[in-house]
Amino acid sequence: MRAYRLPEADRPAELTQIPTPSPASGELTVAIRACGLNFADLLMIEGSYQDTPKRPFTLGMEWAGEVMAADDGSDLAPGTRVAAVTGQGGLAEAITLRADRCVALPESMSYVQAAGFQVAYGTSHVALKHRAALRPGETLAVLGAAGGVGLTAVEIGKALGARVIACARGADKLEIARAAGADEVVESDTPDLKAALRALGGADVIYDAVGAEAGEAAFRALKPGGRYLAIGFAAGRPPKLPLNHALVKNISIHGVYWGGYAKLDPALLRDSMTELFTWFEAGRLHPHIGATYPLEQVETALEDLRARRATGKLVIEI
Repeated sequence: MRAYRLPEADRPAELTQIPTPSPASGELTVAIRACGLNFADLLMIEGSYQDTPKRPFTLGMEWAGEVMAADDGSDLAPGTRVAAVTGQGGLAEAITLRADRCVALPESMSYVQAAGFQVAYGTSHVALKHRAALRPGETLAVLGAAGGVGLTAVEIGKALGARVIACARGADKLEIARAAGADEVVESDTPDLKAALRALGGADVIYDAVGAEAGEAAFRALKPGGRYLAIGFAAGRPPKLPLNHALVKNISIHGVYWGGYAKLDPALLRDSMTELFTWFEAGRLHPHIGATYPLEQVETALEDLRARRATGKLVIEI
């Protein structure tokens, strides 16, 4: 079968042929139909991700597909549409895994939607509802608001009753963020992002998927008692946050690594995804897929992700 892998030693990632996996007792074999891309995939290729597996391995953190084979008595019979976040293995034509790592998809959710749903929506839901405890009527500012996770933060912020300020680069991306529910939009390249956010009343919560100078400026626009969420560093480096401001203004700083909850609090992840699927089925969430690519064009897709050319989630169809 085809798979996009990081081979041994220091060789670059490549699309290659590997044996089709055979399931062990208690495992499923799933035909993968779509795989979502994440910045973590780029970091794995660079060797800088905190959970990079030992080479060789197949890239692709989150995916959706159809069960091909299962043990007798499994709740997930052949033909069941499922999704999972496995950290690796998704950029391939098939995968084997334990049944309890999969979740059955809502009937109305496509493979492409599911492949781009779990990490992005899961991250924003855990961050905003459980870490920041965002309350109705509060103001949420989202940095990188037109990106794969940023748009989910806009949607979930609105679902939780917040007033949402979306920060993104360019008129087209700002319009996409507004269409996702943002009440206000701010050009992220504005010369003084702090002043622009303060002119809109400041923020109770900052959702920062960008880092660097943007994160530093937005942090200074937090109100007393505000909460800062460190989601990612798409700009290339973490922000240098003034902790004296955190002290004087009673600001809370939360790091949010969604994948870490698999060990920290797996029940929270299950409950979070259950609620998100319920919201999707009720029409409260509308996954934005920026572009889809065939597996043969995975390197083009990764370069588009690296260059931040697209809005929303990038998905490989297999």
